[in-house]
Amino acid sequence: MKLPTVDINRTDTVRLVPTAYFKPPVLRPLVDSDEEEAILAQVEGLTSRRLKAEASGLSDLDARELLFKAWGTTYVNAAFAYTRPEGNRFNGPARGAWYCAFEDLTAIEEVGFHRTRELRRIGVFEDAAVYQVLLAGFMGEFHDLRGVTPRSKYGDVLHADPAVGYPSGQALAVKLRADGARGVVYPSVRRKGGTCLAAFQPALVQNVRPGAKWTLTWDGSERFTAEAG
Repeated sequence: MKLPTVDINRTDTVRLVPTAYFKPPVLRPLVDSDEEEAILAQVEGLTSRRLKAEASGLSDLDARELLFKAWGTTYVNAAFAYTRPEGNRFNGPARGAWYCAFEDLTAIEEVGFHRTRELRRIGVFEDAAVYQVLLAGFMGEFHDLRGVTPRSKYGDVLHADPAVGYPSGQALAVKLRADGARGVVYPSVRRKGGTCLAAFQPALVQNVRPGAKWTLTWDGSERFTAEAG
C-alpha cells in the first residue's frame, strides 16, 4: 500500500502547551544588570535541551534545522528538542515533531489523554492544568493516513494502545523522513472525527501565535472536563 498525499493549506492548526512554559523570561527579576542576566542564561543553558539543540544540535537534530528570530520559535524548537523516553506516535526519543490538531476539541482530547496517563502512573486523579493554544499555519504536501484501515499495511500506526501504535508509527516516520516527507495528516485516535497533523521539520511550522486558553480538570476520576478561559 502506497500512502496517498494531500495538499494542506491551513492557517489555524491548534497545539496546546502548559502555561508553565508560556511565560515571559523569569531570570531578569533575579539580577541587577544585563551582564548578570547573561551569566544566569548560560547556567540555564547547561540543563536546557532546547538551548543545547540550538547551539550545537542533538544526535538526530541538526541545529541548522531549527528556527530563530521570530515569535514562537522557542516553542517550535522545544517541540523537536524535548521528547518522551518512549517517543510519541510519529517520533522516537532522539527527535521530536510538531503535533497539532485541526480543532481545539481534538487537541484537548489528545493532551488530556497523555495527562491522564501521567496521573494513572501515580494513582491520583486530582489535578487542574491550564493550557495555552498555539495556532500555526501549514502549506504543502503531507502524507495522508486518514484512509488507513486496521487491516492495512499501516493499520497499527493508529492503534489506540501506545505500546502497539507508537513503535509502528515511529518506524513509518523514519522511512518517510528518509524520503524527504514533510509529515503526516491522520485521524485522531482520541477523538472520533478529529484530525491531527505531525510535522517532521521545524521550518514547516509557520506564523505561530497565541490563541485561547483551556483549563483541564480531573476531579477524582480519569474523566476530565475542559473549560475555556
